[in-house]
Amino acid sequence: MMNYYVLTLFPDMIYNGCDTSILGRAIEKKLISIEAIDIRSYSQNKHLKVDDYPYGGGAGMVMQAQPVYDACMDLQKKIGKKPRIIYMTPQGRTFNQTIAEELSKEEDLVFLCGHYEGIDERVLEMVVTDYISAGDYVLTGGELPAMMMIDCISRLVPGVLNNEVSADIESFHDNLLEYPQYTRPETFMGKRVPEVLLSGHHAKIEQWRREESIKRTLKWRPDLLEQANLTKKEEEYLEKIKNSQNL
Repeated sequence: MMNYYVLTLFPDMIYNGCDTSILGRAIEKKLISIEAIDIRSYSQNKHLKVDDYPYGGGAGMVMQAQPVYDACMDLQKKIGKKPRIIYMTPQGRTFNQTIAEELSKEEDLVFLCGHYEGIDERVLEMVVTDYISAGDYVLTGGELPAMMMIDCISRLVPGVLNNEVSADIESFHDNLLEYPQYTRPETFMGKRVPEVLLSGHHAKIEQWRREESIKRTLKWRPDLLEQANLTKKEEEYLEKIKNSQNL
């Protein structure tokens, strides 16, 4: 079972975003658990204030160290060990499928969500184990990136997906984008499903899907091909495509 803990100022946002669809069913089946912890409840201020003006001046407010530290220590005591605490920040390494696979092997994951202009650096140095970014842009808080990561990681937890192999064959498997998908009817507005998919010949279908993944990756994300896991025959196919495009 994978246990997620989200330290946040907006716990309802986490529960509302993770309580439906695949994640909701995974929670019901006790394959994962998600607990949102309100950092405000650890404030020592009578008004539950958790932020203050930054030293040195500047715009915005900074989340104070004490409520964050106390929340982390209380959670560590509850878990019984020091967990991986992930701070969502544009300064971290960019989240990808490889990181998701790495994190899916943990039993407990803690996401620390900042707001305003961030969190006092001192407490980050004391508690954070991983700095991870959702991409090269700035959001109003870490909740959306945390939910995105929870969704991605949970798909790798055994039993969460109905089709156990689907997590392995979707986008970024072998560093390739996923092949095109089709369903009924066979013809839609004059466009037919590729004949090979109707053939029932599994080996030919698998070959077609791999070749389509290679073509799609070359078109949309050629940077991924540098680390793609291709057979010698697939490498030759890739070179053939590249040469045809240069004609």
